[in-house]
Amino acid sequence: MSSSSSKPEKKEEKEAPCVNNNGDAAAAEEDANSGGGGGCREGHGDEGEREFAAAMAQLAPEGVRALHARVDAEWGPVLQSACQTAAARALWCRAVRDPAAAVLAGERYLRGLHEKMRRDERAGAREVHGVMIAVRTLWFDARIEAAVDRLGGDPQVVILGAGMDARAYRLNCLKDCTVFELDFPELLEMKSDLLHEAMSSTNHQKLTLMAKSLIRVPANIHDGDWVTKLQSCGYVPERNTIWVLEGIIYYLHHADAMQVLEIIAASRSSASTVLLADFMNKNATSLSPTMYHFYHDSPDLLLPSIGFSKVTLSQIGDPQAHFGLLSHPENLFDKLRRLPRSVEKNPEDGTPCCRLYFVEASASPDDQIMCPLDHYLE
Repeated sequence: MSSSSSKPEKKEEKEAPCVNNNGDAAAAEEDANSGGGGGCREGHGDEGEREFAAAMAQLAPEGVRALHARVDAEWGPVLQSACQTAAARALWCRAVRDPAAAVLAGERYLRGLHEKMRRDERAGAREVHGVMIAVRTLWFDARIEAAVDRLGGDPQVVILGAGMDARAYRLNCLKDCTVFELDFPELLEMKSDLLHEAMSSTNHQKLTLMAKSLIRVPANIHDGDWVTKLQSCGYVPERNTIWVLEGIIYYLHHADAMQVLEIIAASRSSASTVLLADFMNKNATSLSPTMYHFYHDSPDLLLPSIGFSKVTLSQIGDPQAHFGLLSHPENLFDKLRRLPRSVEKNPEDGTPCCRLYFVEASASPDDQIMCPLDHYLE
């Protein structure tokens, strides 16, 4: 099923097309910070093998396999990173409930991550591959739910660089929300086709749209017309909006990233705005200089300077970004967050401190904009 219409679909086992990328920076940081990647999955063993087998079984339909063959052959690393993210959500299924993740990931990325996780577990690693994506996913889930509750009514949810995100199918808090997924056209079309092929299979579990409606917006946020395209698909600037930028902002060059953030901040003039995003520090972008460009070492100071009045920042391992997945007492994420953010090298081994910040920011028409240093002077 190819998707071209912008007409929204209602709650059924389908989605509405009207697409940037939900990337795998978290996986890259796992490798840099820990030499392995994630959190503790005690007692994985046979149960983990059963979970892997169940995920692979979802790829049985011939149409699904044919589509993933095209992904493997035609997509570059940025687009493919959306499948890597989906693979982590699929294989960390005891923490993240995402019934579409395996179909959206494909065999190549499921098998690759599974092998890394098995090696970590056999070696008794302090961290197991994929935990950063699991923690990041759960943090965004929790903050979306809290923002919906706080804004009340039926806020819009705009997911920029949606990639293989399936929150519209799995978060009950979106039942009164219109969800917009914006990403590259070829990615959104592939995503729609994969879900259609999977749900057409007699032995595949059916997906129910949890959101009030889902609208897919084919657009490239590197281009200046993505907001126009978003509005043409039904986005209303005068309505309260939650903007979700998970695994996307650091793929943009500085000017593009700042333009996106400033556009979102400007929306506060007509409605309440909540921004949920993850930011890399400068060291983290060195993990892949050809892919990662934008960084900020203090996003909690940057965002107030462009129009946000309330900003909170978390790191993996903080109480609100833990979710019981980092149980090893020597896990490196806890060690990293205990170091001052100004420290650039780990004093234990001299390795660069590569940080991923989870940031929630909000603004409304009534807010007074504060200079980012004002709170030090109060």
